[in-house]
This record gives sequence, C-alpha cells and structure tokens, in this order.
Amino acid sequence: MKPKKVALLTAGGLAPCLSSAVGALIQRYTEVDPEVEIICYRSGYKGLLLGDFIEVTPDIRAKAHLLHDHGGSPIGNSRVKLTNVADCVKRGLVEEGQDPQKVAADQLVADGVDVLHTIGGDDTNTAAADLAAFLHGNNYELTVIGLPKTIDNDVFPIKQSLGAWTAAEEGAKYFANVVSEHNANPRMLIVHEVMGRNCGWLTAATAKQYQDSVDSQELVPAIGLSKERLSVHGVYIPEMAVDFDAEATRLNAIMDEHDNVNIFISEGAGVEDIIKQKEAAGEEIVRDAFGHVKLDTINPGAYFAKEFAKRLNAEKVLVQKSGYYSRAAAANKQDQELIKKCAHLAVDCAMRREGGVTGEDEDRGNELRAIEFERIKGGKPFDIDEPWFNDLLDHIGQTKGAFVEVAH
Repeated sequence: MKPKKVALLTAGGLAPCLSSAVGALIQRYTEVDPEVEIICYRSGYKGLLLGDFIEVTPDIRAKAHLLHDHGGSPIGNSRVKLTNVADCVKRGLVEEGQDPQKVAADQLVADGVDVLHTIGGDDTNTAAADLAAFLHGNNYELTVIGLPKTIDNDVFPIKQSLGAWTAAEEGAKYFANVVSEHNANPRMLIVHEVMGRNCGWLTAATAKQYQDSVDSQELVPAIGLSKERLSVHGVYIPEMAVDFDAEATRLNAIMDEHDNVNIFISEGAGVEDIIKQKEAAGEEIVRDAFGHVKLDTINPGAYFAKEFAKRLNAEKVLVQKSGYYSRAAAANKQDQELIKKCAHLAVDCAMRREGGVTGEDEDRGNELRAIEFERIKGGKPFDIDEPWFNDLLDHIGQTKGAFVEVAH
C-alpha cells in the first residue's frame, strides 16, 4: 500500500549530500505522486522526539531543485541516539522513565507518517535500524528507509557513501591554498588533517585528488615553484601504524633538499596511542552520545606535528584541518548522480513499503538495492591494497615498509 505521508530527517555530522538528498526526495515524490504529503523533522531525531517539523508546501516543492546547489542541511542535524535513554533525558527530549524509541514511534503515529526517510551515516542508520526493529516488534505499521551519508566512506556493505567524493575534492582544493605557506619559512612542516575516525579513505582520496592536480600543472621550478615543493610527501591513515623514526629519515631527505614537507593525516590516525598517553597522565577522555571519542579533544594533527617536527628539525609547523570546509560543501556532479539514484530507489521502496538503506551492496556485486538494516554497520576500513592508493604511495616515494598494518 503506497504511503499517504512521509517524513524526512538528516542526522549526524554534515556531509556534502544532505541538502541535495532532501531536494532529490522531494522532487521524486512530486514526480511520482504529488498527493503524498511530506514533512521534515528539524534537527534529526531531536525533532522527531519533540514533534518539531516543517511541512513541505507547494512552494517548497517548486524550489526543491535549488537545494542541490547548497551544502549543510536545510532541515538541521543533531547527534541523538534513541537507545541512549540517559542522554535523551539529560537533553530534555524525553521524560524520566520514558523509552525514546516508543516516544519516537508514537510521534510518527501521531503525525500520521507511513514512511520515515533517514539520511545519515552508520550511527543514523543503525539508530534507524533499532527504530525499525522496535516498530516491527510492537506492531507499528510504518516503514523506515535510509540513505547512506558519510564522508568517511566507511559503512558496511555500502560501496560508496553519499558525499564522500565531494569531500575529497573540496579537501584537495582547500590544501591547494594552504600549501602556498610552504615558503613562508625555512624548513616548513605543513600537516593537513583530514576527517576520518576509523577509515583512511577520505585522507587517501583527498591526497590523490590534490597530487593529481599538482601533477597536471605547469610550474616554474627554476624560481622555486616546483612540483617537489607542492607535492604530498606522506599519507598516514588509521589502517596503518606509522614508524615515526623510519619516516623521519625519509622525510628529512626531502626537507634538506626542498626546505619543506607536506603530510596528510586522518583525524583517527594514532588516536589509540594518544588516548593511552592522556589516560596515563590522568586526563579524562570526552565521548559523545554514541560513545565515540570527541576527536577535537584528542587533536591528532598536533600530535603528528609534534612527533615529526622534532625529528625533522622543522623551524615552523602549520597544522590545518579541512574537515568543516569540505563537509559543508554542496554536492558535486558525481555525488549528485549517486544521490539521485539512491533517492529514486528510496521512493520506489516507499511505494511498495520496503525498508532498508538504499545503496550499492558490495556483497551483492555492487547492486543498487535496499540493503537490510541488520547488515548496516560502521567502521569499514579502507582497503590499503587499492591499486590507486599504492600508485599514490609509489608516486610520492612512500613505501608500505614504513608501516605495520593495524588489525580491525
């Protein structure tokens, strides 16, 4: 039975796909069945718990195409986990003794929602999976359909998550300006910290995009504008543990010859070592509602900068983070095409009341389908044997011999 009313929400961190995905869903419903009512819960699961939503009017439908040109989320995000009862109570989203999942389910029923579209990463969609299971177990006639958003590209079994391509492209653009600082001081060390808690895909892809752009430029090495000074010199990701002494030997040769070193690191690289040091020093490790360490309190970029600076005898160190710049961008053409495919499938699934997360299923030959919620989970590591990644390391003179693979 086709739905009479659907709801959308975006949750978790931003990614360059949220605004476009909201626009794509509104456009597709308007094309397929303009009689289907659409509401958007403000600030993700927070809005759902509070019954705070925006009605999608005819004017919004007519202008939905404009959402593809913008970043962020027009309907707002939050990090709320429905199964974290204590956190929901603390935030004032539910009363003491209430079950947030039941509150959410009852609110959906009260609002007359037949289908809920959740646009988010592994946390958002595992929360959606929990909610879908609760609905099913308590005989609520409601379908949950997720769209896979995360710039880390680290969701099992999704081949490519929405927004990741754009984030890599934008991170490369960001560093194209930052790298000009390389000649602001002798023996300059520039650290580019890229988002990626458990997965190095975004760091690797950003480094590749940036290096490709350097290789395509016509430069003037005779006056100091050389590929060697602009290039990536090291890439460090969570999937591999760095041998600082071995890498310092390699990078020192580059510093001595070219007077600067540029390295790319994932924000999750080396985190376990940093946490151990902080805990040994008696420092408290701050975590969010999902139990994740708040990486801005760990500061891996500063850690890597400190470790390499003393070994490279750097005179000046610059640490720059592209995360908020890249994740808030509007989706590029490549991502918009994938968003459109996933959104169209999501609406098709809604019409036949089929739940799941719409994406390319790696376990099913990359078939675009509604992937079962119970198979969705985060923490998918980047495959360090990807040919393009190995080509990048070879190109910049970095070998895997300097690393020890980390078990997942």
